[in-house]
Amino acid sequence: MAGLWEKYVKAHSVEEALLALTTSPQPACPISGGTDLLLELQQGRHEPVLTLVDLTEIPELTTLETRAGELFLGAAVPVNRIATSELVELHASALREAADLIGGPQVRNTATLGGNVAHALPAADGTIALLALEAQVEVASLAGRHLIPVEGLFRGPGRSALDLSRELIVGFLINRRKIGQASAFKRVMRAQGVALPILNVAARISREGQQISQIGFAIGPSGQVPFRARNTEAFLTGKHPESAVLAEATAVLIAETHFRSSPQRASADYRRELAGWLLNQCLTTAWERTFTEHPVLNQPVA
Repeated sequence: MAGLWEKYVKAHSVEEALLALTTSPQPACPISGGTDLLLELQQGRHEPVLTLVDLTEIPELTTLETRAGELFLGAAVPVNRIATSELVELHASALREAADLIGGPQVRNTATLGGNVAHALPAADGTIALLALEAQVEVASLAGRHLIPVEGLFRGPGRSALDLSRELIVGFLINRRKIGQASAFKRVMRAQGVALPILNVAARISREGQQISQIGFAIGPSGQVPFRARNTEAFLTGKHPESAVLAEATAVLIAETHFRSSPQRASADYRRELAGWLLNQCLTTAWERTFTEHPVLNQPVA
């Protein structure tokens, strides 16, 4: 990797990282796992970088914990830690399942959730799960910190809404699961093992009695950015997810999505066929999980 950058800074706090990004030889770029960035630099698919700022030793960015009514996942937490976390499994099953499908074991040991999201791909597994879970993103700059919905991070394929030379993703906040809530993630990929999905979906359901009272549903790739299917959500709200309802929901989903053909992955027609099957599988799994009790869910939030 020699020659791909001139200066390497290992930051130990968010403020130190931001100062390094803004005062070091430019252009500067943050790095945590580097599984995408280093490959793109090596292959010439990323603009030249003079300074890399390492985030992996910032305690705040490597924290995974519950905070009052939320689950916090630092941006530099390795994907494999998310995939094996009991906390994530309890409060955000869709994210744990998505993390378990990102790359292979070696990639998951190094890659981070923040990097997965910052790469801004329309069908990134972690991003699709976070979108359905209605995650909030804590963003830091030298001017301060603020929260934005995860769907506000994207401008197009590979184009983040953040200025990564001046801003950092600190972490992700997800509402803790309550009784009658659950989530799930489903994906179809090429049999040859190409890492990018043909299609993936995630859902988070809140149930009241035998009806869906609230739902988040995301699918990718559909269009230029990760897509939350709000028309499908509105159709399903207040209904029992029986087979006839899911069939109607599939029609709504196909009407609001924008699948394209990809010579490397699949045709638009095939994706439309897959969409209904994945919706059915994902919603059925999440719905069944809403009936699962857990002692922690009965405890008051501190």
